[in-house]
Amino acid sequence: MSVTVPPSPLTDAVLPRLTTIYARAADPERAAQMRAYMKDVAPFLGLSSPARRELSRAVLAGTPRPEEADCTALALRCWRLPEREYHYFAVDCLRRHVRRCSSDFLPVARHLVTTVPWWDTVDLLAAHVVGGLVAADPALRADLDAWIEDDDLWVARTALLHQLRYKDATDTGRLFGYCVRQSGHPDFFIRKAIGWCLREYAKTDPDAVRDFVAKERSRLSPLSVREALKNIGA
Repeated sequence: MSVTVPPSPLTDAVLPRLTTIYARAADPERAAQMRAYMKDVAPFLGLSSPARRELSRAVLAGTPRPEEADCTALALRCWRLPEREYHYFAVDCLRRHVRRCSSDFLPVARHLVTTVPWWDTVDLLAAHVVGGLVAADPALRADLDAWIEDDDLWVARTALLHQLRYKDATDTGRLFGYCVRQSGHPDFFIRKAIGWCLREYAKTDPDAVRDFVAKERSRLSPLSVREALKNIGA
């Protein structure tokens, strides 16, 4: 599904401030190191996380709370900028304001997950944005049931990780079912995600995770099993 950038006077005001303030603080030497660490997924400005958060406060000073159209426009326009820190800025804004977004935002989230994808943005979008949207509208679970089968590994990873923060509200049928459905996936990022979502849920119900791993161990990769049982033992 294609997504379009809606009109947003707020974004029109924020983007010039963002690009000016961030670019002024760029550190080319650190940028090269960050780009190498992130496997050359995108160029960087070289801003540390604490520095970036401080700069973001200056960018947003005096601005009103965004509406859904503002969240959409800001995210999509930031994603068009090459340097990764602009994507981080958008993710931070979405995490803060996901409750301002309706179920209609899910296609935008999918676009972000599948555009310049890497774990640094995908995982936060999964747990904080997609997870927040599904928690607010359980009807979206049907969409995630399709995502878990998607050929794009980042979409499938998002489905696996979207319940990371749910704790007692976790839909265990979907959690375990998604893990089984992707248990044979050859990619590291899917196998790691299976182990991670199980390990996180083990903080809530360790016995359920132990029982699941014992039942499905032959299907799960050693990496998934190791990660799932990391804090609770066999």
